Amino acid sequence: MTTLVTGATGNTGRHVVSELVRRGERVRALTRNPAAAAGLFGSGVEVVAGTHTAPETLADVLEGVSRLHITVTAGLAEVGSELVRRAVDAGVRRITVVWGGAVGPVEQAVADSGVEWTRLEPQEFMSNTLNWIDSVRAEGLVREPYDLPSALVHEADIGAVAAVALLDDGHAGGVYNLTGPESLTPRQRIAILSRAVGRDIAFVPITHEQALDRLIATGVPRADAEYVIGWYSTSDDASTTVVDTVERITGRPARTFGQWAAEHAERFRSPRLPTV
Repeated sequence: MTTLVTGATGNTGRHVVSELVRRGERVRALTRNPAAAAGLFGSGVEVVAGTHTAPETLADVLEGVSRLHITVTAGLAEVGSELVRRAVDAGVRRITVVWGGAVGPVEQAVADSGVEWTRLEPQEFMSNTLNWIDSVRAEGLVREPYDLPSALVHEADIGAVAAVALLDDGHAGGVYNLTGPESLTPRQRIAILSRAVGRDIAFVPITHEQALDRLIATGVPRADAEYVIGWYSTSDDASTTVVDTVERITGRPARTFGQWAAEHAERFRSPRLPTV
């Protein structure tokens, strides 16, 4: 049987592919950028060019696929139900979906699909820390408006849970909140990252409006920017409470932010800044 992974070179998709391959599964990796996939996956992965936001183009891609992994991304809400319908019509019988932060049209379409499904609801990705790369390399600091805790989850753990739900029985209808093993504030994350990188990194508070302007300057619509910065301005139980879902599903502890920082430390280093 073949598993189709959409967004296969993305933050979570690449880890889903890796986990499936590790377990000896046949994987078809859908990506807008096949060249990038060449450096990520071995020869055992069938890489196909395309996007899940254009389901009308995926007839050949879905042929022979029995399992499907979807990551909800921008632009999918409008066509997600068609993607799910076409997948089921093509013979897909098990679907995992990484939500977009709420149960929207795609998540609902999966739940109403009539086939086995599992919804993954990860809290903040550890990879959001990559947004700090430029300021850390250039100035040795991080600018953020809030210093509230977040139970960040490693993207590889999301991939591991997805692979289990796709391949093993007993997860149909499961809704899995995913966190890491600790809830950390930005200052605490910076301290861990400083040790991994080998230099002092400062925390510099900025205002809510400054954070909005910074995000809007990257091309994000104001409404979306307000949603994102607003999310960081509050702490709720779901985003701050550590749960054991990763260990319960995969049989091993969730990865720590320290592990993530060590894996990515080189990306934050700059020869222009002295080490400590």
